[in-house]
Amino acid sequence: MREHRISVALVTRNRPASLERTLKSLRRQSVQPWEVVVSDDSGDEWAAQAKELARIFECRYVVGPKRGLYANRNHAALACQGTHVRTMDDDHEFPEAHINRCSEALEDDPDSVWIIGECLPKETPRFPLPVPGELHPRGFSVKPTNPDDCWAFSDGATVLPSHIFARGVRYPEFFKFGAGYLEFGSRLHWLGYRLRLLPSTYVIHHFDAQNRSFMDQQMDLGSRMFASLCHSFIYQPHARNKLLCLAEIGRQIVMHDGWRPYRMAATAYRGHRSALLKSPA
Repeated sequence: MREHRISVALVTRNRPASLERTLKSLRRQSVQPWEVVVSDDSGDEWAAQAKELARIFECRYVVGPKRGLYANRNHAALACQGTHVRTMDDDHEFPEAHINRCSEALEDDPDSVWIIGECLPKETPRFPLPVPGELHPRGFSVKPTNPDDCWAFSDGATVLPSHIFARGVRYPEFFKFGAGYLEFGSRLHWLGYRLRLLPSTYVIHHFDAQNRSFMDQQMDLGSRMFASLCHSFIYQPHARNKLLCLAEIGRQIVMHDGWRPYRMAATAYRGHRSALLKSPA
């Protein structure tokens, strides 16, 4: 049996109280990850607190690139030295034996990408938990037909073989925030990776729409259009997907003044497609 070492790639920005809650929950686990990397995109007002928390909880602290969420995710993953990268957000908590369940999944299948569901703090977890969504041609996420082999992606709660990043596969960095993770899941599926639900555990997501580290509605819409274009014209270029994609983009342009997001999406799509033609990774 191959040895596996789970590296946690935890991204944070301007939320030290939330980061502390996450690290406390992680360090309460009976089985610990091999290493924890905290990649901090915080401004000067919060960075010292984040760095001190990383020291207290015995994590490796790295200064983030400050180019947005997905650049920080790439930065965190590339700083990891384990065989597998467990993506993590600073607003998550974990049930007992969470890391152990991740380890068990890798013992069963170390080559797949394992996605993890979530519940909100006031919810009573009931199995099976909701499955992370996979990208629909219209740019939003839907429940996968087969959670054991899909293109769904759990942005801050996925376990990936680290060689994915070593071979040059990256989260898209065209948009600081938004639906880049949905494009990433679809691309990993296209590249031949098996994405599977890890059904034995979950994360507790302290989602707060008023306390997000970054949010811009036009950027969010543009990122969804970008993901939709990539999915429908590169990864799964079926006639139906193309039609649904273009129809939704047209609807957004007419109904929600979506010309600017579309121009952002089209520019990002052309750049991404050109890069993929040179190197699929």
